[in-house]
Amino acid sequence: MRIVLIGTAYPMRGGIAHYVALLYKHLKQKGHSVSVISFKRQYPKIFFPGKTQEDEGKELIQVQADPVLDTINPFTWIKAVLKIKKIKPGCVIFKYWMPFFAPCYAVIAFFASRVFKIKTCYICDNIIPHEKKIGDRVLSYMALKFIDFFIVQSESVKRDLLMFRPDALYTLVPHPVYEIFPDAVPKSDAREKLGIKEDNVILYFGLIRRYKGVKYLVLAMERIVKDTGARLLLCGEFYEDREEILDLIEKSSVKDKITLCDRFIPNEEVADYFCAADLVVLPYVSATQSGIVQIAYNYNKPVIVTKVGGLPEIVPDGKTGYTVEPEKPEAIADAVKKYFANKDKHDFESSVKAEKKKYSWERMVEAVEKCSNF
Repeated sequence: MRIVLIGTAYPMRGGIAHYVALLYKHLKQKGHSVSVISFKRQYPKIFFPGKTQEDEGKELIQVQADPVLDTINPFTWIKAVLKIKKIKPGCVIFKYWMPFFAPCYAVIAFFASRVFKIKTCYICDNIIPHEKKIGDRVLSYMALKFIDFFIVQSESVKRDLLMFRPDALYTLVPHPVYEIFPDAVPKSDAREKLGIKEDNVILYFGLIRRYKGVKYLVLAMERIVKDTGARLLLCGEFYEDREEILDLIEKSSVKDKITLCDRFIPNEEVADYFCAADLVVLPYVSATQSGIVQIAYNYNKPVIVTKVGGLPEIVPDGKTGYTVEPEKPEAIADAVKKYFANKDKHDFESSVKAEKKKYSWERMVEAVEKCSNF
């Protein structure tokens, strides 16, 4: 089947580009002809809080992508429409994660679905964005209007979808494991490379934004160090709250136990940080699902998550980690203590290996194939 896949691709950076690359790879392996239409610009600089929108690391999976789209240039949307008309695919798959893309996606979907009679499908990370803005509801209705089929990746996203589109045709397939990064290395090698001497290490990984609740993990560190002696690797580029987080670290009595890596970690270094850690901690205030959990599972690492959105769906409490109430540093500290107290009694790694079998790319490919056949 000919498929057009619309989303970010290298040299654009981040989880969406990694997802598109993996989906491209697995669709090709099943014998599909896949054309990727990517972005030459996602966001105007005024709307982008990071240092760069481009990946400074190596391309991990080669994707033949055509960087056509500019979210604020309608002429590029029409160019993408004409490209789709020429390809004549069986379906057009959009990677959708926020209402900002609604005008661009709605125009393309209208022509594909209503004019060319090509099936359209969203793979939905979110329906409602984490940081709500004026106009989000209107844009969300616009974004969803001309889509024939939806792939949602959590019950939380399913509920949000049905609130906007009660008639939506959908299937639920959990977010697959991010198997794109370098192979695991021995824990001792990773720790030596990063200069870590502690026996117990926890990791926060990902962009630092308000909804990710990093401040609650920093506030939990005094208890965590007292109970476990653990070092925190706090890895990610600041998008928000930089001064607040830095001030909390500076005032902490255990600031010498917090290693801050204030940057977007290049692809080739990801394995070092996950392999150095015993445990990944994601203290989110809000969420739908998390790609970081799927990186942790790729390296067979247990995870502590908060009871928000779809996170408890993918981290069975006491099996592949623990779930805690959000915005409660003491709950985070208790869960970290519980993990280090029980890690010799419970084989978390084997539990993660068993659990992550649910999150295969084969299931996602089957869902995409279903899109063209409903």
